[in-house]
Amino acid sequence: MFTGIIETMGRVVRIETDRNNLIFYIEASIKKELKIDQSLAHNGVCLTVDGFEESLYRVTAIAESLQKTNLGKLKPGSLINLERCMPANGRFDGHIVQGHVDQTGKVSGIRETGGSWEIDFEYDPDQGHITVEKGSITINGVSLTCFNVAPGRFSVAIIPYTWEHTNFHQLKVGNTVNLEFDILGKYVQAMLLGGYRPK
Repeated sequence: MFTGIIETMGRVVRIETDRNNLIFYIEASIKKELKIDQSLAHNGVCLTVDGFEESLYRVTAIAESLQKTNLGKLKPGSLINLERCMPANGRFDGHIVQGHVDQTGKVSGIRETGGSWEIDFEYDPDQGHITVEKGSITINGVSLTCFNVAPGRFSVAIIPYTWEHTNFHQLKVGNTVNLEFDILGKYVQAMLLGGYRPK
């Protein structure tokens, strides 16, 4: 389980193809603290550390992950948001994040607002996911609060610290982001709709 509070950014150094999978070799300040089989969220996608190479660690993304996330769009040099799973004795600073991306969305607008930023996102509402005003959402692994909510769209506000210490400062209109909707909202929706599952 994760909280959506990003620890650091990593940089993709090399990408290899293995049949339908992509293997990412990543440089990160927390590399020395990682171990094989450890879960680590990459832009909000839970991947398992499966190897090391000098200053790099390695993770593998299978076809399912590549189809439902923006990992397939990464290139050498891409910055990715990283978060290790929450320790049992840690403070819960964000919200419950599973590292299971529900769908991707698109950046539809970015505005600088006197020291902070507002970013608009669009997503396909036909997949069954919803947002609520002042509810939680995870974008590229970052726990954020929604506003200006409407079917298939919402906005978030980004403080300077988050802007500088995540890959949000590299976002441009049209970019694809990973979205994980609030797990509590998903369960409530499923119960109200009699076990409804998104398409």
